[in-house]
Amino acid sequence: MRAIRYDHPFDHYVADVPDPDPAPGEVLIAVRATGVCGTDVHLHGGEFGPVYPLTPGHEVVGEVMALGDGVTRLTTGQTVAVDNMVPCGSCDNCQRAQPAYCRVLRAFGVTAPGGFAQFMVTPADRCHPVDDLDLDTAVLAEPLSCAIHGLDVLGPQSGSDVLLLGAGPTGLILTQVLRSGGAGRLTVSAPTAFKLDLARGYGADETVRTRLTPDPASVSPLRALAPDGYDVVIDATGSVDAMGHGVGLLRNGGTMLVYGMAGEKQQLPISPYDVFRRELTITGSFARSYGFDRAVRMLRTGRVRAEGFVTHRFGLGDYGRAIDTVAHDSSCLKAVIEP
Repeated sequence: MRAIRYDHPFDHYVADVPDPDPAPGEVLIAVRATGVCGTDVHLHGGEFGPVYPLTPGHEVVGEVMALGDGVTRLTTGQTVAVDNMVPCGSCDNCQRAQPAYCRVLRAFGVTAPGGFAQFMVTPADRCHPVDDLDLDTAVLAEPLSCAIHGLDVLGPQSGSDVLLLGAGPTGLILTQVLRSGGAGRLTVSAPTAFKLDLARGYGADETVRTRLTPDPASVSPLRALAPDGYDVVIDATGSVDAMGHGVGLLRNGGTMLVYGMAGEKQQLPISPYDVFRRELTITGSFARSYGFDRAVRMLRTGRVRAEGFVTHRFGLGDYGRAIDTVAHDSSCLKAVIEP
């Protein structure tokens, strides 16, 4: 089969590798679509813990082609979305209900071969049937499960005044989850007009077109909407400038959720006195835990809609262009690889 392969950061190629065989409890799937996201851009540069040789791709939807011994809950021909994280279930972190921090975690597309390939194997219990969903909808299951985990961590009070920074794929997914989850008012800020149009269609109460830079004036339109500050600010940009402004836009006792992915070596300058004096909370959300089935349910019921998300499609031979597009092309909302 053909698969994307990295032997070290930045240098990828299309490799011919043997077709994988499912072990007992596993299935072989033919990959139909795999989403490209910001994590893949970071992995391209060697960040976020890749294990080489690496075949990336963690937002995977495929067709079950073969069953390993003992698999009874799936049948060949089914379309499934793959939960790419396989925790051991028995280490100290798993026992504390923190599977994302499993001591021996297997993560397809990061530490094990992922979905930028024609075929992959995965434990059957990581597969969620999605025959009733089209591929462009089903491919959002993994990022939606991450958003659900983010809201689990945040635990916003019903009626909260929420500011969401960023209207990329995760921002627009969060827009929909927040809207259905009881935000009293949801304001979405981003620099790109068509993404803000989508945010309005997905339920944002206010949208503000601005690019947050070190210039204090860039935050003025957001401050005007909430002079006393927002109850919750969520960063879905990964921009240190945006995060810094976000902390300043909190009301007393407010909470900042760091959801976007900044580079590993970037630092966020904040005032400890401000956090202390105003009793602010700053928290993060990494990957996901216990949300994949809920994500599929929200896609199935239409609580989270997928129309307008996938804007760019690539084959394996165009993988480099896909990474560059996701990293630098503002016209790209969601890109997928279709092996």
